[in-house]
Amino acid sequence: MLIIDHTYISDEIFEEFFVCDLEKCQGACCVEGDLGAPLEEEELGILRANLEKIKPFLTPKGLAAIEKQGPYVLDEDGEYSTPTIGGRECAYAYYDRRGILKCGIEAAYQAGQIDFQKPISCHLYPIRLTKVDVSEALNYNRWHICSPACKLGEALRIPIYKFLKNALIRRYGEAWYAELERLAAARLLEKAKL
Repeated sequence: MLIIDHTYISDEIFEEFFVCDLEKCQGACCVEGDLGAPLEEEELGILRANLEKIKPFLTPKGLAAIEKQGPYVLDEDGEYSTPTIGGRECAYAYYDRRGILKCGIEAAYQAGQIDFQKPISCHLYPIRLTKVDVSEALNYNRWHICSPACKLGEALRIPIYKFLKNALIRRYGEAWYAELERLAAARLLEKAKL
């Protein structure tokens, strides 16, 4: 484990390889699981404020789910997440022409309609954050639906932290990421000496 400021980073984030392979998984992370995407409290207001600009990028079923459930839901554990369509895909997701599930929030961002890219939990995946007091733990969330991403990452030799560079910078900043790279390089050098 590495520690930077108040973040505890699992060794797997340096040691495991990962690159999303949407052609193979078809965006399964937007449809599998029991809940929608985890949301942070500050993201709730962002979704409410931008909902009208996001709506043109959503499906009729997604719009109906949001109309019925609201722009976010509170689960039994007191955590917020995006609503789902019939307990399956995220209400903010849509299928592109190739049948790949994509994010309507991100589509609105890419079209210049909003300045919020997507929930940080989605951007950081396969890293999941766990808050402990003022600290955060960054852990690798293994999921069978991501086996194509693991294979592609291994073929390209891209570790999780490099694949998620932009998301990690978005969350923690340039200086934090530079320190992460420095520590990762030192760790590789140390292992090479063994």
